Amino acid sequence: MEIIETFAEFKVGRKQNKVKEFSKDFLFQLIALSRNISPQKKSISFPFYHHVFNDERKGFHRQLKYLKKFGEFISMDDATELIKGNVPFNGRYFCLTFDDGVRNCYNNMMPITTELNVPVMIYLPTDYIGLDENNAEDVKMLKANRPENPKLVSFLNWIQCREMLQHKVTFGSHTKSHIKMLDLNATEQEFELSASKTKIEYELKRECKHFACPWGKEHLHFNPAVTVPILKKLGYESLVTTHRGDNNTDSNLFAIKRDHLLANWGNHHLKYFFGN
Repeated sequence: MEIIETFAEFKVGRKQNKVKEFSKDFLFQLIALSRNISPQKKSISFPFYHHVFNDERKGFHRQLKYLKKFGEFISMDDATELIKGNVPFNGRYFCLTFDDGVRNCYNNMMPITTELNVPVMIYLPTDYIGLDENNAEDVKMLKANRPENPKLVSFLNWIQCREMLQHKVTFGSHTKSHIKMLDLNATEQEFELSASKTKIEYELKRECKHFACPWGKEHLHFNPAVTVPILKKLGYESLVTTHRGDNNTDSNLFAIKRDHLLANWGNHHLKYFFGN
């Protein structure tokens, strides 16, 4: 099976409405004209991505360079210390995260974040890490991940993850099987969270303290009243969602807001989401 190398290939099989996309982009550009990203604003923003395909490298590099003009990129551990109030808020911060652990994080993301000295947190669905596109059973699992596409999304392996640790990349849990937590009872959720944490710590010899819930919307994809106590019991220190917005010392470490981005979006998207 061939591997998806570009965002254009990634979109194959998905319904696309180019008129709607153009109209939406125009609206973003219009609103962004009246917004500015303030370096003086005391907040932590969490831009997050899923991939940096070959045709997204230039856009990703441009976006990070642009955001670096307005704030400091910090690690997930440093971000949680700021939110706890353990260190002073001295300005604007960004914390970069990636969900899913796709292989182009190694090939395309890491050279750029290393060059720009940007720390990264990648949340891993551990069942997918190390799947082999040349193994028939693994291919079945990879194909089920994106059945509408004739090509496969490839994922990181543990050797790559261990190498990435030397480049300011750290790893958190994205569950074991990338499942919707709301569909699981408390026992099943604890298994997903415990098994993924244990696997990451065994393979990387680093503590796994941070969790990103698949899809990430409260009460739509997980119930915080059930999931958060389990996370705390297992020793997790944070949960990131996909609700947009900034974070500060009043924020809940188990309801951190993030802003999803695509690497080829223009800077006007960044002004729209991070400006005021």
